[in-house]
Amino acid sequence: MKTTRFNAIHKALGGKMVEFAGYEMPVQYPKGIIHEHLTVRNSVGVFDVSHMGEFEVRGKDALNFIQYISTNDASKLIPYQAQYSSMCYPDGGMVDDMIVYNLNDYYMMVVNGANIDKDWDWCNKNKAGFDIELINATDDINLLAIQGPKSLETLQKLTDVNLSEIEYYHCKLGKLANYDMIISRTGYTGEIGCEIYFRGDEKVAKDVWDAIFNAGAEFGIEPIGLGARDTLRLEKGYCLYGNDIDQTTNPLEAGLGWITKLNKDNFIGKDALVKVKAEGIKRKLVGMISDEKGFIPRHHYKIFSENNEEIGEVTSGNISPVLNKAIAMGYVKIDYAKPDQNVFIESRGKMFAARVVKFPFV
Repeated sequence: MKTTRFNAIHKALGGKMVEFAGYEMPVQYPKGIIHEHLTVRNSVGVFDVSHMGEFEVRGKDALNFIQYISTNDASKLIPYQAQYSSMCYPDGGMVDDMIVYNLNDYYMMVVNGANIDKDWDWCNKNKAGFDIELINATDDINLLAIQGPKSLETLQKLTDVNLSEIEYYHCKLGKLANYDMIISRTGYTGEIGCEIYFRGDEKVAKDVWDAIFNAGAEFGIEPIGLGARDTLRLEKGYCLYGNDIDQTTNPLEAGLGWITKLNKDNFIGKDALVKVKAEGIKRKLVGMISDEKGFIPRHHYKIFSENNEEIGEVTSGNISPVLNKAIAMGYVKIDYAKPDQNVFIESRGKMFAARVVKFPFV
């Protein structure tokens, strides 16, 4: 297993370590997932997300290449702006979802940790004819996500960059804790926050980590593991690659039509997606909530209509720590995708009542 430069810190803090995306990562710390989740919703938490992949795209055709390989319109990006996007196969199935940054003299693609090798191969397979240099910077870059209502107050102590001036999905280059960083107003929790990208060894990583935790001490700052990262994104209805989106799903049925610009010039998957839109989607990713006590919806649980027709399956599910109810995401036949539709989710041979709701849950 690979390790991030924060590995020794996680272990010293009592992190329960698991294999994730080829890395040894903390799934939770001793106070537990619910405590960590509520810390981020109410104050500030820090995630080590250095397992994510970063690809730099440089050269005169950098924008043209990004436009060809991605579904969103990167030509709209001003310098130091970021954009949620995706890559598709020719049949419209999804290679990955990602964030694309315009960093003024180059672009950076931030991809899912579990997909780094696959995405890197895909980019290289499709770069012919473009005057670009592709650099896989994943192993050089440390990435921390500082999220929650007190996140900007915490980080502002450590930088001269005015964090309140950085708009959502924009970034600035500057020093934080005396190290050069990309300071980005992004995150996967639905809370205010930043993600910081920086280079350096274990000493640099520890310096930055310690500075952030000292700055956030007055707010009760906590380290946050992958478990709470998952429940936080689920409450907001954010897709997780490998669960809610994958090679068998297209962005239109996943509710990601807003990052799929079909009026853009040719991009991989465009023809298939234009056809999908013209014919109409047959299923849709929806949110579901259940008041049934003791029920936890899980990946692959089957979904049924009121007249016992199998209409889909759960892609992600858990108990919402904020609502204290079962919540789930899943694909259902389009006729059953309207809010307030009553459905049933099967678990171990028993049916549990749920209803379709609009995202986000919280």
